[in-house]
Amino acid sequence: MDSQNKAEAKYHFFLTRALPIMAVALMVGCGILTLLIWSSRETDRISSDRQASLMALVVSQLRTAVAHDQESVTVWDEAVKQTRAGNAGWMDSNLGSWMYDYFGLDGIYVLDPANQPVYAFARGRAVSPDAFSAIAEDVLPLADTLRAIQRAGDRSQISDRVLTPGVSDIAVINRRPAIVSVKPIVSDTGDIVQAPGEEYLHVAVRFLDGNLLDELESDYLFDNLTFSWVQDHASDVSSQALLSIDGQVKGYLLWHPYRPGLAVMQRVIPVLLIVIVIAVCSIAGFLMLHHNRSKKLEASEVRIRYLALHDPLTGLPNRTYFNEHVDHALSDEPLQPVALLYLDLDRFKQVNDTLGHPSGDALIREFGQRLRAVVRQDDVVARIGGDEFTIMLRGRSDRVELERICERMVEVAQRPFELDGHSVFVGVSIGAALAPDDGRERVNLLRKADVALYYSKTTGRGRYSFFSEDMDMTLGRRQRIELDLRLALAEGGQLHVYYQPIRSARDRQIVGYEALLRWNHPESGWISPEFFIPVAEETGLIEDIGAYVLSEACAAAAFWTGMTVAVNVSAVELRNPAYAEKVEKTLAAAGLEPRQLELEVTETAATDETTAAADNLRRLRALGVKIAIDDFGTGFSSLGRLQSLNVDRIKIDKSFVRGLGQKAGDEAIIRAIVDLAHARGLKTTAEGVETPEQDAGLTRIGCDNLQGYLYSKAVPLHELKDMIVARRKT
Repeated sequence: MDSQNKAEAKYHFFLTRALPIMAVALMVGCGILTLLIWSSRETDRISSDRQASLMALVVSQLRTAVAHDQESVTVWDEAVKQTRAGNAGWMDSNLGSWMYDYFGLDGIYVLDPANQPVYAFARGRAVSPDAFSAIAEDVLPLADTLRAIQRAGDRSQISDRVLTPGVSDIAVINRRPAIVSVKPIVSDTGDIVQAPGEEYLHVAVRFLDGNLLDELESDYLFDNLTFSWVQDHASDVSSQALLSIDGQVKGYLLWHPYRPGLAVMQRVIPVLLIVIVIAVCSIAGFLMLHHNRSKKLEASEVRIRYLALHDPLTGLPNRTYFNEHVDHALSDEPLQPVALLYLDLDRFKQVNDTLGHPSGDALIREFGQRLRAVVRQDDVVARIGGDEFTIMLRGRSDRVELERICERMVEVAQRPFELDGHSVFVGVSIGAALAPDDGRERVNLLRKADVALYYSKTTGRGRYSFFSEDMDMTLGRRQRIELDLRLALAEGGQLHVYYQPIRSARDRQIVGYEALLRWNHPESGWISPEFFIPVAEETGLIEDIGAYVLSEACAAAAFWTGMTVAVNVSAVELRNPAYAEKVEKTLAAAGLEPRQLELEVTETAATDETTAAADNLRRLRALGVKIAIDDFGTGFSSLGRLQSLNVDRIKIDKSFVRGLGQKAGDEAIIRAIVDLAHARGLKTTAEGVETPEQDAGLTRIGCDNLQGYLYSKAVPLHELKDMIVARRKT
C-alpha cells in the first residue's frame, strides 16, 4: 500500500509539478530558439547588405580618388607649358613616374588636342607613346566626352574639392579590370590662354585587381576578396558588379560575407539547451545561481585588485605596483643588480594638440606594447601618468647590455606610429639609475633616474643618460642660467643679435638675413641658444627675449634696401593674444615695411588650433608680414599637411641638407617638399648649406633660397654693415 502511495505521489508530482515545468521550459526554449534563428538570419542579411553597400561606396571613392590625385599635377601652369613643349623628361618626372610612385597609378598617358599620345607610362616605366593604341578604344570616347564638356563650358562638376571637369569609367585594360580617368591639363592661374576642348589631356589607369584587392581586404575587412569575370551564385559568396558608364558589366568583386548571426547562433544554441535543462532541474538551477554569484564576487575582487595596481589605458602596472616590486627587489639579500629607468615621450603634447586625445591615447598604448617587447618577461614596465613610464630591469650588471636595451627603446620610439591615417613621429628620452652603484633606496634611485632623464631632455632629447654626480651639478647650473638670464635682460649688454645672409639660388644675390640671438655671459662666455632658449620658454622669459630680438632686427632692417629680415618666434609668444599688435607697433617704431619682415614659426605653432595663435597668424599675414615654417620635415610633420598650412615659405631642415648626395631618401624628401611647396605657390629656403655639392644639388632641385656656412656664418651688426657697404661698392 505504501509503495502504491509513493508511486501515486511521484506520479502526481510528475503531473502537477515536473511535467508543467518541463513543458513551460520546453515552450520557452523553442520560442527562444525560433527567435534566435530568425534574428540571426536577419542579422546576416543586414550585414551582407551593408558590406555590399560598402563595396559599392569603395569602388565609387576609388574613381573619385584617381581623379582627385590627377588634379595635383593637371591644374598647373608649368604642366600646360611643358606638355605643349613636348618635354618628355619633364612629363615623365611630374605626370608619369611621380604619379606612379606617389599615388600608385598603373598607367599614365598624355594626349594632345588631336587626341594623339605624346607620352605613355606603363608597367612601371615610361614607354613609347604608341603603347596608347592598346587602350585607345576605351579611352578615346571618354576623351571626346570631356572635350565636349569643356567646349560647352559645363562647370556642373566643379566644387570646393573638384577643380576641373573630368570623365572616368570602368573598363577592361590588357585583360584586367581598371578605372580609367581623363582630366584636362589647365592653368592654375588663368594666365595661359587655352581654347575650350583643345587642352592636353591626362589619362590615368588604376587596375582593380592584384595588390589593390589586398589593400581593400586589409582596410575594409573583406574576407577572401577576389575578382572574377563571372558572378558566383553560391550562398556563401557576395558579389559586386563593376559597371561601366553605359551599364555593361565588366566583372565582379567576390568575397565571403561576414555572418555574425550564424556565429552567434552556433555559440548560443548549446548554451540555450543547457539553460533549458537547468530550468527543468530547479534545485540544480538554484545551486548554479549561487555558484555564479560566488564566481562574480570573486571576479569583482580580482578586478578591483587589478585596477588598483594597473593603468586602465595601457594595462601596464601603475606606480603602486611598480613601487612594491622595486622595494621587494631592493630588499633581497644579497642584492642583485637593479636598473631603474625613467622614460618621457618627446613631442607627445604636439600629438594631443594636433590630432586630439584619442590619438594620444592610442600612441601611449602602442608605445607601452613596444616597451614590453624590448624587455624580458620578469622585468617591470609601468606607466605612472601622462606620457611617463618607469622600467625595472633585474639581474643585469653589464653596462653595455643596459645601454643596448636603452638604445633599443629609443629606436622603437622613433619608428612611426600610424594614428588615424597619419604617420606620427615622436621620440623618447630616458634616464637611468643603478642599484647598488647609485644607492639602495627606491625614492633616492628614482630621483636620480629623474635627474638623468632631465639631462637627456635638455641635451637633445631622443637619447638616454645614466645618472652621474655631474648631472646634479648640471641641474644646479640650469637654475643659475635662469637667474643669469633674468639679470641679462634687466641690465643689458649680454644679449646680441647676429645676422646670417640668405642667398637666392637663382642669381646668387643676398635677398635677406636671419636674425639669430647670441648670449655672451660675463663669466661663462658664449652660451648656446639650444641651452638657454628652452629655459626661457619654460620660465616665461621668452616673450621679453623675443621682443628684444624683434626690435633689434626691425631697426637694423629698416636701413636695408629691398631685403628681408627673418626672426624666429616661439609658440609661447604666438599664444599671447596681443602678439600681432606688438609686432605692428615694433614695425611702426622702426619704420620697417611689414613685407620686409618674415616670422619663422614651428609647424606645430602654425597648426595650433587655439584661438590666440590662429588669430595672430591671420592678423600678421593680413598686415603683410610673411610667415615661414622653420625646420620643416622634423618632429611631427607630414608632406600632406602642406595642403593646409597658411604660410608663405617652407624652410627645409639642415638634417636633410646634410644627407644630400649621401642618402637617396633625403634628396627625395627635399624634392617632394620643394615640388609640393611650389605647387601651392610657396617659396622654399634650405638651411645648413655647407658644401658646394649641397649648393649644386639644392639649386638643381629648384630650391628658391639658400643659407649656411658655405656663404657666411652669422655676424654681428657692425660686421654686417661693413659687408653691405663692400657689396654695394662692387
